[in-house]
Amino acid sequence: METIPTDPIAGLSDDPQVLKELLREANRRLREQDRRIEQLLQRLDLLLHHIFGRRAEKIDTSQLRFAFAELIKQPRPPEEEPAERAVREAFFGEEPAAEKLRHKARPHGRSRLPEHLVRERIEHPLEEAELACPECGAQRKKMGEEVTEQLDYVPASLIVRQHVRFKYACRCCQAHVAIAPVPPQPIEKGLPGPGLLAQVLVAKFADHCPLYRQSKILERHGVRLSPSTLGDWTQQGAILLEPLVRRFKEVILGSAVLGADDTPVPVLDRSRDHTRLGRLWTYVGDEEHPYIVFEYSPDRSGRWPQAFLSEFQGYLQADAFPGFDALFRVDPATNRARIMEVGCMAHVRRYFHEAQKSDQLQSLIGLAFIHLLYKFESEARGLDPPARRALRQEKSREWIDHFKTWLETARAEVLPKSPIGKAVHYALEQWTALTRYLDDGRLEIDNNRTERALRGVGLGRKNWTFAGSDAGGEHAATIYSVIESAKRHGLDPFAYLRDVLIRVWTLPQNQIDELLPDRWKSQTETD
Repeated sequence: METIPTDPIAGLSDDPQVLKELLREANRRLREQDRRIEQLLQRLDLLLHHIFGRRAEKIDTSQLRFAFAELIKQPRPPEEEPAERAVREAFFGEEPAAEKLRHKARPHGRSRLPEHLVRERIEHPLEEAELACPECGAQRKKMGEEVTEQLDYVPASLIVRQHVRFKYACRCCQAHVAIAPVPPQPIEKGLPGPGLLAQVLVAKFADHCPLYRQSKILERHGVRLSPSTLGDWTQQGAILLEPLVRRFKEVILGSAVLGADDTPVPVLDRSRDHTRLGRLWTYVGDEEHPYIVFEYSPDRSGRWPQAFLSEFQGYLQADAFPGFDALFRVDPATNRARIMEVGCMAHVRRYFHEAQKSDQLQSLIGLAFIHLLYKFESEARGLDPPARRALRQEKSREWIDHFKTWLETARAEVLPKSPIGKAVHYALEQWTALTRYLDDGRLEIDNNRTERALRGVGLGRKNWTFAGSDAGGEHAATIYSVIESAKRHGLDPFAYLRDVLIRVWTLPQNQIDELLPDRWKSQTETD
């Protein structure tokens, strides 16, 4: 029987050159393993921070002062490096050619309760014996009143609306019976009135209350409705709202600037023992086309946004998802792209923020540049597009150029696969799209408005956990479109939906614009 040698050097060549090559190979593998271990530890740290840490990308200036203590102590030359000057100006109060921004102080104290709330008057008179004057004994007379307001809560209530239709007949002929028509209802011959159906939709898709919890809440009022029944109502409500959402889509595709983003949605798959990931895409129109449209897809293929935007022309602001790349191709016939890509500086900031634990100095310098650019955007807020462009050209352009110079220098100094290397690489790869906002005042520095539209989906996903099917995902997209568009206009989603659910299927198609959130808001304010 052959024995296995226990000596680790048994069988090795005695040739020094061969041994050197083996040693070099062993060292290379060890370095590669160390690099891989470091990457995995960084990913683990980011994952733990994502789960348990704070999500806000805030910078602690006290830590920055400590990190740059040596930099501050050094004598300041007449011409500093742009990176060092950016750090000083961004974090230590020396803003270039701009007055320090004044932030409005928030009002203190209790604010007055809204006038539209119902007031219930409860009077507290003195007892008869207390009306006597303690000095002369005469009865004191009322001279005024002091009102103290207290905010109270009355639990929501269910009511039963009885639609009574009288029958009429001719007594002479004993025939020709007539009866008033059934008033329009959101679900034909269905149990829920428009208010209840609107409440179910708003509770799930705006307040993130899953249907099984709503079922329990209704049961406390003495009404038993199963989650499956509420699910059927949700489906019917989404079908009713589809014509309105189709109109939203037609309108926003006329935008000059369109925002796009997506988020994963777990979808129940009966053929598996676990859920699979679908996607909810959101498209946000500009100020002249102020609606938000969601679309569901069973996967993250680029064909979905490409199909949605097949007729769109203008600026598209999004992240660097490769599925959008086909939309930005230049047409050889016109030498122009039908859609111009606009990047998101918030994504760049996120990469540098996540790189702080692996390379604090470089990441903080990158954040300093971005911090300055956002300061200039704060100054530009509220200006018309030409004025915004002029301010950006005057102030932001110089620092954008310094930022790029620093990025190109840093790229040669950092490891490409390290967190800071990925941050630098992402910024340079997206540079043209990231800086396009400088040349058009209609554009934003980031895509945060679109990301905010997805915030409700993220919160809801933690509660209702998954969509029941692809059809359920499509229905969710429809309802989210209506609710988020209503919220964009400052509307109460419940009041808006309660009215729309009745009128949307009774109006002719050429009058559907009456239900657009801004038109509806104008009508209700006039009424």
